[in-house]
Amino acid sequence: MVLKVGNVRVTQADFETMVSDLEAQQGPADLSLQAIGDNYASLLMLSQQAVAQHLESSPEVVRQLALDRTQILSNAEYARLKAQSNPTPEEISAYYNAHLTDYDVVQLRRLFIWTNDEGSKNGHGSSQQEATALAAAVRKAYASGSNVSKVLQDAVHDPNSVVFDTEPLTFQRGEMPPRLDKAAFALKEGGWTELNDAPGTFVFLQVVKRSRKDLKEVSPQIEKKLQAQKLKDEMDDLKKKAGIWMDEQYFAPPPQKSVSSTQPTTSAQEKH
Repeated sequence: MVLKVGNVRVTQADFETMVSDLEAQQGPADLSLQAIGDNYASLLMLSQQAVAQHLESSPEVVRQLALDRTQILSNAEYARLKAQSNPTPEEISAYYNAHLTDYDVVQLRRLFIWTNDEGSKNGHGSSQQEATALAAAVRKAYASGSNVSKVLQDAVHDPNSVVFDTEPLTFQRGEMPPRLDKAAFALKEGGWTELNDAPGTFVFLQVVKRSRKDLKEVSPQIEKKLQAQKLKDEMDDLKKKAGIWMDEQYFAPPPQKSVSSTQPTTSAQEKH
């Protein structure tokens, strides 16, 4: 026994189990063992006082206890379903083989050139003419196999107008915005492409290397995805079997307030 409050005796095993349960729910406590013990002793003391005052029979406490019980049981069943939804190694391997291109990877250099808007107060950015000339120099460097970094070093007057990946960055398919993703994965090693989003704004992509993640590397990723899908399917099936019904009118979202496009009218008195 390590703690006693009234007639309640707490063993070391009971106390450590309680601490473990709390940490599983709330994360590690930033408290000393004595502080945790003091808090638990106060918890037991106040709960005993509540029973002595017959508070467990009050409607409010009864509702809260019922809700807590429902939540605990729900969490326990959800944890059981989640553990039951773990995919097998065979399922993970089959998913990987059926979605090989999802695990393609590119090492990529990106170059962004943009202009300074007219009237900008900060003074950063190239003029449209400077950006266009720089883009032409970059195209020429890519076409001839020259060092793009050297071209930028010699030509860029305002570093705030250019962003260039001096070291390649690695992206798995789907990690970039769709337009960049599609363009990058359409390129071969050493290939480059240009995407213009707006007049005077230039985006260049160069693929340095292409590869594919192997099964061992992506197994945790696939396992999480398959488990989530199996768990969702199981929850959907349980909902159908449970016969859940909800009043659509009661649970409908509130109607959107219409915004008048007309200006408030002015009274004759206000006009004068």
